[in-house]
Amino acid sequence: MNRVVCVQCPVGCKIKFELIDGKIVKIEGNKCPRGLAYLEDELKEPKRVVPTSVRVVGGNYPLASVKTSAPIPKKYIPHLMKKLREIKVNAPVKVGDVILKNIFDTGVDVIATRTVLKNSERDIPQ
Repeated sequence: MNRVVCVQCPVGCKIKFELIDGKIVKIEGNKCPRGLAYLEDELKEPKRVVPTSVRVVGGNYPLASVKTSAPIPKKYIPHLMKKLREIKVNAPVKVGDVILKNIFDTGVDVIATRTVLKNSERDIPQ
């Protein structure tokens, strides 16, 4: 039996599966339906959510954390990282801001996961 660890949730099910002619004929160890969907994707075209950061100009932090809004094919990850290294966004950046829209025509966006205020906003009492 082949093995894979599902990364769709924190449980991390250890899935065992058997293939015949490229088709899944036996699967065990997945505790939810997402495990089967994950395995099918892993066999066809593996995908991942990409967390990283982008540079911020004029912010109270030099970087803003970002992530893809959904998993993207692993083959696009090096291209995405290259593109994100070249990007500088102007502060302020708010959680949920779209940094890149519809990357590689996947329908997936890169969104901010951290707020970065303008340098001048940092000292304003809340």
